[in-house]
Amino acid sequence: MMKLLKAPTWNPYVAGALVGVLAVLSVLVTTLTIDKPKYLGASTTFVRGAGLLEQVVVPERVAQNEYFQSKKVKVDWQMLFVFGIFAGALVSARLGGTVKRETVPPIWKERFGDNQALRAVGAFIGGAILMFGARLAGGCPSGHGLSGNMQLSVSSLLALVFFMVGAIVTARILYGKGGK
Repeated sequence: MMKLLKAPTWNPYVAGALVGVLAVLSVLVTTLTIDKPKYLGASTTFVRGAGLLEQVVVPERVAQNEYFQSKKVKVDWQMLFVFGIFAGALVSARLGGTVKRETVPPIWKERFGDNQALRAVGAFIGGAILMFGARLAGGCPSGHGLSGNMQLSVSSLLALVFFMVGAIVTARILYGKGGK
C-alpha cells in the first residue's frame, strides 16, 4: 500500500462553501457583467488555443475550418479563466505548503516504473482522451459537476455519473483492484 504524505489540508466544509460562492459569483459575472446569455465552461478554450497556435503557422487552414468560422479565434474571458485555474491552484498549493516537483507520481512508479518519457506519453494520451470526452459531452467534468449540477441540469448529472464511471474503470485497468 502506498504511504500518503501528511500535509496540511483545507477543511472540506470551508473549501466546499468557497467553491459554491465562487461558482455563484462566476455565473453572475458571466451572465450579468460580461452579458453572456448562459454560463459557459472552459473546454472550448483549449480548442481555441490550438486555433491561435495554428493561425500563426497555417492561417489559411483556420480560415477554412468550419468551427473557427462560427467561433472567433481569440483570447477571451474563458482563456483567462483557464490561466486563472492554474494560478489559483499554484497559490493554493503554496499556501497549503504542498508544492513539490514530481515528474513521476509514486502510484505510477509502483505500477509502471520511473521512466519519465513513458509517464509523459501516458499523460499526453490521457489528456487527449479527456479532451475528446469533454468535447463529446459538451463540457468538462468540473463544468458539468459544478456549474451544471448547480443549475440542476439533468444532462450534467448524467455526464458526471459517466465521467465517474469512466474514471473508476480506468483506475481499475491501470492500477488493479488492490491499489498495487
